[in-house]
Amino acid sequence: MNTALFGIITAAVVAAVIVFVVVMLELRTAVRAVKDLIKTTECSCAPLKPTLEELQLTLKSVRDVTENINGVAGDVRELSGSIKDVGEKVKHVSELVEDVTSLTVGRVSGLKAGINAAIEVLLRNLFRKRT
Repeated sequence: MNTALFGIITAAVVAAVIVFVVVMLELRTAVRAVKDLIKTTECSCAPLKPTLEELQLTLKSVRDVTENINGVAGDVRELSGSIKDVGEKVKHVSELVEDVTSLTVGRVSGLKAGINAAIEVLLRNLFRKRT
């Protein structure tokens, strides 16, 4: 029984060593690939630096334009509020003019009726005195 157990343990250790060696070989290949990738990236970064600087300038310009647009939007809001206030005041003045007009028309009609009545009475009295 001990011999069988010792054989199983030996086989497991040998299998583990084989797996460890295969993993180490794969890891070595992966490390080489990563080193090559880093070298390639370092070489290709030199042309990217001006592009990145230009991108930063473009982003700054876009940010400035956005801030300007926000300022203009605030001004437009204020203008629209002022226009609304002016509209309300014009409406109020229009209502007042309508009120004054209706009162004036009533007074003018009354005055006209009074003048007509006065002229009629005056003419009647003038013609009565002559006869």
